[in-house]
Amino acid sequence: MQLSESEARRRFASARVLRLATADEEGTPHVVPATFAVQGDVVAIAVDQKPKRHQNLRRLRNITANDHVSLLVDEYHDDWTRLWWVRADGSGRVLEDDKRNAPLDWLASKYPQYAETRPDGPVIEITVTRWSGWSYTTS
Repeated sequence: MQLSESEARRRFASARVLRLATADEEGTPHVVPATFAVQGDVVAIAVDQKPKRHQNLRRLRNITANDHVSLLVDEYHDDWTRLWWVRADGSGRVLEDDKRNAPLDWLASKYPQYAETRPDGPVIEITVTRWSGWSYTTS
């Protein structure tokens, strides 16, 4: 069953992890999991202290070159009547310096790890222009 926009947004916001899909200027896709927070139609993702090879991340380069992004959250159960997914499409931008403060507050209120140690890297801010979703049942 197709989810209403409000139900899709509710399920999306309650999820703990999403998949961020970006593409470079030539359209080559790149997908990574991420923690996130939602305020209305804005989604925030931080580059945090978890181990990475470097801070010159492909997701950041891709958004700078091509701001179109897709986000996906889903719930899987062996009982397939409990399956659902939500996709959010929109445009992203990379925030630095003080522009990161409000989105970091959203993230800190959702994840205790961010309240203890605030991410020090850039924040990806996505303005969602389309919410869509599906669920096996309405409940």
